[in-house]
Amino acid sequence: MVKQIKVSPVTRIEGHAQITIDVDDNNKATDARLNIMEIRGFEKFLQGRAVEEAPRIVTQICGICPVSHHLAAAKAVDECFGVEAPQTANMLRELMQYGQYIHSHSLHFYFLGAPDFVFTPDGNPTQRNVFGIVGANPALATEAVMFRKIGQQIVEATAGRSINPVTYIPGGISKGLTQADVDRLLPMAKQAVTYAQNALALAKPIFNQYIDAIKLLGEAESMHMGLVKNGNLELYDGMLRLQGKDGSIIKEFKPQDYLQYISEYVYPHSYMKAPYWKEMGWENGMYRVSPLSRINVCDQIDTPLANAELQEFRKAFGRPAQMTLLYHYARLIELLYASEKAVELLSNKAITGKELRVPVKARAATGVGVIEAPRGTLIHDYDTDEKGMITKANIIVATAHNNKAINLGLKNTAQKIINSPTPEEGILNRMEMVIRAYDPCFSCATHSVAGKMPLEVTFNYASGEKKVIRR
Repeated sequence: MVKQIKVSPVTRIEGHAQITIDVDDNNKATDARLNIMEIRGFEKFLQGRAVEEAPRIVTQICGICPVSHHLAAAKAVDECFGVEAPQTANMLRELMQYGQYIHSHSLHFYFLGAPDFVFTPDGNPTQRNVFGIVGANPALATEAVMFRKIGQQIVEATAGRSINPVTYIPGGISKGLTQADVDRLLPMAKQAVTYAQNALALAKPIFNQYIDAIKLLGEAESMHMGLVKNGNLELYDGMLRLQGKDGSIIKEFKPQDYLQYISEYVYPHSYMKAPYWKEMGWENGMYRVSPLSRINVCDQIDTPLANAELQEFRKAFGRPAQMTLLYHYARLIELLYASEKAVELLSNKAITGKELRVPVKARAATGVGVIEAPRGTLIHDYDTDEKGMITKANIIVATAHNNKAINLGLKNTAQKIINSPTPEEGILNRMEMVIRAYDPCFSCATHSVAGKMPLEVTFNYASGEKKVIRR
């Protein structure tokens, strides 16, 4: 008889999820899967709205990565109008993106991921959290907060506010930077470079210390996909590249052509879609998008400090690196890269340019916007009618791209480490570590799937009788 173990809720993630583990009569795990408990359906909310409203509406999808949705939607809307934003507007959008990376990646490393390594996977769960970090190393916790603050201040300067950006307008951006803004932000960006170097210096010995866990947990050999520009790591605008398990380049294509190559599957136990490479089919078409995927698919990084870290990483783990817990290492390389790029943009005189938008005119069209969100490739795809109203919307987020790999990693890990129907807390935490490495955002990933959403109403009568109606 199959017994089930449930890990609910999964902690130190964004959103709500649980893990279900099947155990046979020999107390061996036979399967494990991720259950997404949320349902949202922003794609339906967009239908019938003016397309220029989309970048403002979609920021409400997620409080951690609203910039990602704002910018992907902005690119899609510009394409619906058939325009290209001016140079300065694109630079400001890109700077906004790097600010988001600084705050999101630093938040995940210090407060969501690091406690498992600082206090060990078997450590006291009441200490294995952000408050434990603060208590164990107040100076480190202060630096982490200041690091994240820099990212938020860059976002606020370019997005109008630090959460839920408002500065997109069709064909450009509503707010520029003054020289005074640059003079304030540039020293912060330079400080972020130092903080990123400190984070890598702190983390690399820890990764070496936990190399056995890195090799053991979350095994999911896969293809990888991400944006590149001239072979370089790219977070804002470029070509999508799919890399095979052996490191070969399978395809490099325009983001607008994604439907030619990517299909979506729906698990019966989840509200999250699961994309796969169409040509290879559901069984063989699994790929991942992530910080690790991005540093796998790129040939090099076009900033000196991050590129040096990339070369060191590849000497240790090869290309492509497949171990899931290396997501943490890759995230720190990107953190350094984003900080360097912020310095580069703020040092460019064009960042204070005055040409911020071009005129637009509504038309019936399709617009696709693709950027690299901190968690991986994000796709916004809108169809509009001749009045510029959205008739159809499709959003594919990073966590959805990774859905199949997360489930496979959980299954492989469970089969290796679970041999009891009542595992110790540290064993179950290792299962959570697999999910945590992906830095998943389940608020972003959940969708309304026709015919899949249950409705349950419970009537409690004064007599004590209870009646449940399900639809």
